[in-house]
Amino acid sequence: MLNIEIRRPGLGDIEELNRFFANVITDTFAKEGLADMVYEIEKEIEDKKIRLNQDIESNGEKRYFLIALDSGKIIGTIEYGPVSELIINCTNGELKDVGEVATVFVDPAYQNKGIGTLMLNMIYLTLMNRNIKEFCLDSGYTRAQKIWKKKFGEPDYLLKDYWGEGYDHMIWRRQMKDIRLMFRT
Repeated sequence: MLNIEIRRPGLGDIEELNRFFANVITDTFAKEGLADMVYEIEKEIEDKKIRLNQDIESNGEKRYFLIALDSGKIIGTIEYGPVSELIINCTNGELKDVGEVATVFVDPAYQNKGIGTLMLNMIYLTLMNRNIKEFCLDSGYTRAQKIWKKKFGEPDYLLKDYWGEGYDHMIWRRQMKDIRLMFRT
């Protein structure tokens, strides 16, 4: 049985989180058939490290991470913060003032067990407590897009073949008033 704890990361978690990012991102690229994109993998890992450091240094003001742990082992992350340049560029600036839910990663051994949904619920509660009215999220990963479509419906922005033939990029914009906590994956 899983013993899940959701909490804010601390300085003592950075090293394990950096290994977690490397593991999950490398696995995701491999499952997408993109394992040979070494530069992009390294860039994605480095981006997550930078975002985590922004959270730690600002005590959650610039970026806000939550981590999921099972018996003390980090098995998931989720983040809220300023919208990415990619989203700004792909929406012609329409979402520049909307915060982004990002870095939703679950350890491959824990996927399809409701961990992502649990973290999403926790970030919803955080956004509600901060009186945030809307958010956006995006994905270029085909496997993740299926999950987001199931949870949020069709994307508000579909960038066909953005990452190459057959690799679209999707962006969702959602109002908090329309969000319901989810109890199923």
